[in-house]
Amino acid sequence: MAPRTRSWSMFPERHSDVADLLEDDDLYFTFHPADQETGHIKGHDTNVMGHFKCRNPACHQTGWSSKKIAVWIRLYPESRYNARVFHQRCRSCNQLSKPTLDDSYEERIAYRLRKWSDVAVEEPPFDPGNGKPHEKELCEGCKNGHCTAANLEDRMNRLFL
Repeated sequence: MAPRTRSWSMFPERHSDVADLLEDDDLYFTFHPADQETGHIKGHDTNVMGHFKCRNPACHQTGWSSKKIAVWIRLYPESRYNARVFHQRCRSCNQLSKPTLDDSYEERIAYRLRKWSDVAVEEPPFDPGNGKPHEKELCEGCKNGHCTAANLEDRMNRLFL
C-alpha cells in the first residue's frame, strides 16, 4: 500500500515575516516545528489567499487562485506557534496541490497572535468577494474539520433547518 500523501503543509520559512509584523507590539514568538495534534494551548481556524498549480503532467488545468485556503493556527507553551495550511484538489483530475501563499498568511498569523496576547486589534474587514462558491469536496480543510467556509455553511444550515 502506498503511503498516504499529507493534505497540509507548514511554512516555517515565513516566520521571519510574521515576527517583523509583531515587533512593533513587543511580541516575540518562535515557530514550533513539531506538527502535533495535541499539546497546543489554543487553536483557531481561519483562511488565507493564494494560488495553486496542478502538478499532474497529464492534466490540462494550469492552476487556480483561492480566497479560502483553510489554516489551523495553534499556540503552544513558551510563546511558540505553528499553522497548518491545508491543500486543495484539482477540479479536473483530483490531484492534491500545495498552495503558494500571498501576504495574507503573515497578516492572519500576526493578527491571531496579537489577539491571543491581549493586544487591542481591529477586526480585519470581511470581504465575501465575488468569487466562485466554495467547493468543499476539493478542500482538505473541510475534510479535516478546519475550514471556516464549511463551518459557516454548517452553522447556517443548522439555523434554517
